[in-house]
Amino acid sequence: MALRIKSHWKDDERERSLPEIASALAYIAWRIALDKAINLHCERFVYRDDAQRLAVIQEYLVFLVQITDRLAHAELNDADRRTLIVEFAKKLFGHVQDNSQDLLGPGDYGGPFIARLDTRSGEYAEFQFAGDGPSYAFLRHLGHEIQTIMGESEDNRWVIDQVMDKDGWDAYKHFERAYRNLFE
Repeated sequence: MALRIKSHWKDDERERSLPEIASALAYIAWRIALDKAINLHCERFVYRDDAQRLAVIQEYLVFLVQITDRLAHAELNDADRRTLIVEFAKKLFGHVQDNSQDLLGPGDYGGPFIARLDTRSGEYAEFQFAGDGPSYAFLRHLGHEIQTIMGESEDNRWVIDQVMDKDGWDAYKHFERAYRNLFE
């Protein structure tokens, strides 16, 4: 089933603030990450439990933050870019905390997500992003991190290929389109 994402403003005449755009992007990013986690299951990859599935979702969210930063770098000044990324990360923090708490019970889930985001930001900084999107190495890193989470059991040993060759690129394309639409 195709993922349908609403990425146009209802009242397109009104100017939107960066926090409003960041909030919409966070919702869209969550939907895309969740869709890609579900797709792995549909492709017969096996999750051990909900915590593992949420970790995969978080890796996709981190990836999409990196995509947002690269897109914003080309279009926004440094102060606006920082505002967008900080507000985006705050909203994702809330999504991770709320959804993890619903599935796993009380606990601090947003804090470890932000720590993961900080760590991965340094790692992704090494990879190229051009006008046509993330490089092979960029996508490979996403695949590697998800493979690490999923493990290399007989059921999951090819998950890196699925993420690199299909799901990571699809996530980028959906998100990039939504990003552009929200800034129109």
